[in-house]
Amino acid sequence: MLLLISDLLVVLAGLLAVPVSVFFIEIVAGLILPTREPTLRSGKDIRQRVAILVPAHNESVGIGLTLENIKTQLILGDRLLVVADNCVDDTAAVAAAAGAEVTARNDPTRAGKGYALDFGLKHLSLDTPAIVIVIDADCRIAEGTIDRLAATCAMTHRPVQALYLMTAPDESPINYQVAEFAWRVKNWARPAGLNALNLPCQLMGTGMAFPWELIRLVNLASGSIVEDVKLGLDLAQSGNSPVFCPSAKVTSHFPWSIEGAKIQRRRWEEGHIRMILTAISRLFYNGIWHRNLGLFALTLDLMVPPLSLLVVLVTGMFFTAGAAVILGCSPTALFISAACLVALVVAVFLSWVKYGRDVLPSRRLFSVAAYVFAKLPLYRQLLSRRTAPPWIRTDRSDTRVAPARPGAQPPIDS
Repeated sequence: MLLLISDLLVVLAGLLAVPVSVFFIEIVAGLILPTREPTLRSGKDIRQRVAILVPAHNESVGIGLTLENIKTQLILGDRLLVVADNCVDDTAAVAAAAGAEVTARNDPTRAGKGYALDFGLKHLSLDTPAIVIVIDADCRIAEGTIDRLAATCAMTHRPVQALYLMTAPDESPINYQVAEFAWRVKNWARPAGLNALNLPCQLMGTGMAFPWELIRLVNLASGSIVEDVKLGLDLAQSGNSPVFCPSAKVTSHFPWSIEGAKIQRRRWEEGHIRMILTAISRLFYNGIWHRNLGLFALTLDLMVPPLSLLVVLVTGMFFTAGAAVILGCSPTALFISAACLVALVVAVFLSWVKYGRDVLPSRRLFSVAAYVFAKLPLYRQLLSRRTAPPWIRTDRSDTRVAPARPGAQPPIDS
C-alpha cells in the first residue's frame, strides 16, 4: 500500500514539476537574455492603413477618454470602429460623439467578446484595412503604440501582442498590489522570457494587432471567456503564432470594488483553468504531430496555472509528500516537490526584483501568502463548476480610482 501511495505521489509531483520548470525557465530567460524586437523604420508615412477595433459592452462611462487617447495616434486613412455589443446604456452615442465609427450588435443569446470581434470584422470587410488592432474600451495606450504594433505586424506578417499591464488604484489595499505584481509576472516577465528564447507569446485580449489576411480567416464567434488565449492558439495551429512587442504598451486598472475585482479574477482564472483541463492534450498532440514549435511552446506556457494557484499546488504537494515520508513512504516525491518549491520561490523573487519592487514594497512581501490562501474559496467555486458570466462590464466607476500611481510603470527595459 505504501509503495502504491509513493508511486502516486511521484507521478503527481512529476506532473507538477512541468509547469514549475516552464515558469522558472521563462523568468530566468527574460532576465539574462536580451529582448528580441525587429528593427523598424520610423515615421508615420511608411505605416500601413490600420483599423482600430474597440469592442464595448456598457462602457459609456469611460469609452470617450479611451477613444480620444486612440485618436491622437491615428493618421489619414485609419479607421476607428466601436462595436456596441448588447449595450443597455448610451455607449454607441458616446462613441459617435467622440468621432468613432459605430456599429451596434444586439443578440443576448450569443453574448461574449468573441462575437463582438467577429461582428466588427464583418463590418470592416466592406472597406478592408491592412492591419486590425484590438483595443479594449477601458484601456489607454502609450505614445507610439499604434505605430509600433502596425510596423511590427507588417514586418513579421504575424499577430503581435503589446505589453498589457493592469495598475492598482491609489491607496489600494495590499491584495491589489499583489495582484498588480502577479499581473506583471504573467503579462510581462513570462512573455519577455519567451521572447528572449525566440518563442511566441499568448494573446492578452487587448493591444493585439493582426494582418487582415490572417484575422479574416479565424472563427472568432465564440462565447469563450478566454477568447484571447483561444485566438492565439488557433493562429499558432495555422503556423501564425503571436509575437511579443514590449515597446508597445497598453494599460488599464483594476476595479476598486471588492465584488468587481472578484468577478474579474474569477473570469480570468476560470477560463485559464478550463483551457488547461480541456485543451492541453489536443494541443500537445497537434504541436508534436505537425512539428509546430510555436504551438508546442504556447501549450507548455498554457500549462502554467495562475500564480497563486501554482503556489498553493506546490506548497500542498510539498507538505503532502513530507507527511507521506513520515508515514513510511519513499522520499522521492518529497525531493521533487522540494525542488519545485525552491525553483518557484527563486523565480518569484527574481521577478519581484526586476518587475515588482515599485508596486510591492519589500516590507509587504510577507503579506503575499495571505493573499494567495485567501483565494482558496475562488478555486473551490471553480471546482464546483459554477461558471462565471461570459462578458460583463467590470465596474471601475468608483471616484476613488485614479490613473496609475506616480512611478507605477517602470521603464520598459526587458
